[in-house]
Amino acid sequence: MNAVLARDSQVKIMEKTVANAEKYFGRFCSLMASYTRKAAKLRDKSDLLVKQLIDYANTESPELRNTMKSFAEELAKVQDYRQAEIERLDTRVVEPLKLYGIQLKQIQTELKRFNSTRSNEIKQLKKLVRLRQKAPLDRQVIAQAESSMHRAMADTSYTSKRLEETFDCFQRKKLKDVQRIFSDFVAVEMIFHAKALEVYSAAFQSLHSYDSGKDMEDFRAKIRATSGDYNPHPVHTTSPSPSLPRSLGGQRQPCCEDMTLKDLKDLKEHAPLRQLWPQQPSRAHRSQGDSPMQHLPAGLPLATLCIHL
Repeated sequence: MNAVLARDSQVKIMEKTVANAEKYFGRFCSLMASYTRKAAKLRDKSDLLVKQLIDYANTESPELRNTMKSFAEELAKVQDYRQAEIERLDTRVVEPLKLYGIQLKQIQTELKRFNSTRSNEIKQLKKLVRLRQKAPLDRQVIAQAESSMHRAMADTSYTSKRLEETFDCFQRKKLKDVQRIFSDFVAVEMIFHAKALEVYSAAFQSLHSYDSGKDMEDFRAKIRATSGDYNPHPVHTTSPSPSLPRSLGGQRQPCCEDMTLKDLKDLKEHAPLRQLWPQQPSRAHRSQGDSPMQHLPAGLPLATLCIHL
């Protein structure tokens, strides 16, 4: 009877072990599979971001275009490392956790077989006790009951020993697998993040080295080209006007009192008088084909000349 009670305690411990493993390993498997799927979705979204960055870069100025394309290439490298991370997680973490579902079902089958043989043992033991109470003198019936009980005890002992070995192997494997699976998980994540950190550092340097001044110059040049060659800040020059002789544009012109008739005739050869004086002499003061300057002396001052004209 004590052996039966001892086996009951063993069965309870085994059943609790199986129940905990089934509960938590099932959750681990579900969560790690969801984790891997989330990483795959993040990879897909990042691939779309890379495509949009390249499309945007093709619309920008040369410096920004090169910078954005370089950034997109670095981001694409991160997604390559993320793809390797996903494959490793699926192989080293998710798949081993899935296998525990099959192993736990096999152990549950062993437990059911053991419970069946143990129930048969308890049944034969109770039958023997009852026969000894009812017919203590019927040796043949009691002998048959004892024989059945011994066979049931032997079956239970064999099944119990087999179950202990199975559970011993399962527990040892479970403890090592927990260590290995989550160590692999951490190693995969460390490798990914180490590689991603290197690539992100290069991407950061590429963005940080971007100089917007060249693109602004290019943008302003395009704006000026579309609006014409108008310069809002003209440069003032001291060169003489091309419409006048160099002596008129580059030197101070003599005043009217200093000029003689000879100077006036020389000035007339270069520009009409209407450009020098705002008002012309009236037609009434000169006759057709005759000029008043023809009858004036050569050394007459310009002031006197203006009075005659």
